[in-house]
Amino acid sequence: MDKGLTLSDVQIHKDNKPLVGVSRHIAPGEVLTIMGPSGVGKSTLLAFVTGTLASDFKSTGAVILNGKDITATPPHLRRVGILFQDDLLFPHLSVGANLSFGLPPGGSKSARNAKVDEALQEVGLDGFADRDPATLSGGQKARVALMRMLLSEPCALLLDEPFSRLDTALRAQVREMVFARAKARALPILMVTHDAEDAQAAGGDIIVLEAN
Repeated sequence: MDKGLTLSDVQIHKDNKPLVGVSRHIAPGEVLTIMGPSGVGKSTLLAFVTGTLASDFKSTGAVILNGKDITATPPHLRRVGILFQDDLLFPHLSVGANLSFGLPPGGSKSARNAKVDEALQEVGLDGFADRDPATLSGGQKARVALMRMLLSEPCALLLDEPFSRLDTALRAQVREMVFARAKARALPILMVTHDAEDAQAAGGDIIVLEAN
């Protein structure tokens, strides 16, 4: 079985015009970066991988994760994690409850709390479980969003311009942390960005999509 994420001859059309075409295997711990200007179809490709592609797009090809074709699998069963440029934390939940939300169902309350505390420790936010997300800095929110996604135990990670809202110094720090955590878990990573520095830092292959 081929471990990793395979985009097998994926073609996406809109209004009978070709938008995106990609055929590539991403091995565990590797990053494939898709670059290009806004509107070129980068996020559309991610929507195809997560199973959330809007009905006005037509697509062919397959998404294969760890040897299993998940093209027709419902989005919530695909085990594909995604980070967006907005951290999307739930404002009505504490930091700890946000992280608990990422955990698979089951297990005792104490076991779940221990996992949450461990995740916070891993990203230098020990003791933050009871904090209101509104009190966090941009970098802290990004770390919580990352760990919530990793606690859901995904088999692949998608990055949709996740660093674009951070200032330069923070951007490099959060980017390094995201790649390090994902690679340590041997996740195949598919990133879309229009930022050359992000692409460079990822250290993997880069596909550039041109505007039609």
